[in-house]
Amino acid sequence: MSDILQKILATKRVEIEAAEAQLSREDIVEEARDGVPTRDFVGAIRNRIAAGNAAVIAEVKKASPSKGVLREHFVPAEIAQSYERGGAACLSVLTDRDYFQGSPEYLQQAREACSLPVLRKDFIIDTYQVFEARAMGADCILLIVAAFLPPDGTVNSATTRAALSHLLELEQLAHDLGMAVLVEVHGAEELDIALQMTTPLLGINNRNLRTFEVSLDVTLSQLSRIPSDRIVVTESGILGAADVQRMRSADVHAFLVGEAFMRADEPGTQLAALFA
Repeated sequence: MSDILQKILATKRVEIEAAEAQLSREDIVEEARDGVPTRDFVGAIRNRIAAGNAAVIAEVKKASPSKGVLREHFVPAEIAQSYERGGAACLSVLTDRDYFQGSPEYLQQAREACSLPVLRKDFIIDTYQVFEARAMGADCILLIVAAFLPPDGTVNSATTRAALSHLLELEQLAHDLGMAVLVEVHGAEELDIALQMTTPLLGINNRNLRTFEVSLDVTLSQLSRIPSDRIVVTESGILGAADVQRMRSADVHAFLVGEAFMRADEPGTQLAALFA
């Protein structure tokens, strides 16, 4: 997966260059500033948790590099409406074309079809992409700490400073544009970096980047180190009611789930059943 990540990041750099050749940085900034008003992503999650419910970020995801196509009948607007009926707090929409068969249009279609705040799920590494996210209507962006570390994953004082500097720049820009930030980590060293950011949304991915193994222990093992003012969002591996109960028993009430829903005939019904 580390090799896949580096391949994706290389593709992103080419994509950014091509996008800027088509639409200048000045023009994308103007589009971002003129975008539709943002919806309160963090507030939507906090409100669900305050009411004693699970806060589910439900994913609109056609395919993945490891699993291939997850859903043949893929209509983002229908999926978004189904999720809203099923009780989702927010949406996550894949916009990566080459590896996840996503697109910015899917985000726009999903957002227009419902009233939920929407996360742009992509590999964001440049300010151009942040402006692009706001221009397409995103209310939140994903920042993956691993994407800012060296290819071999080396974490030392120099790589930490460089990663944090880049992350803080993108986070501040997102906040300036009215968007929230979900920062994603995979382990303790990445968590140390993420905790120096200001966003309250801390995603812990239970999938090992190198082995593809998924274990909910990844989230649970880090909880004692996370301040109470952060909202832990557990990602990957939530497949059954027992997984949900295990997390909620540990005081984790926010979830990002996609694959379990995408394979269901009616994603929102599956969501409601899983989090009943």
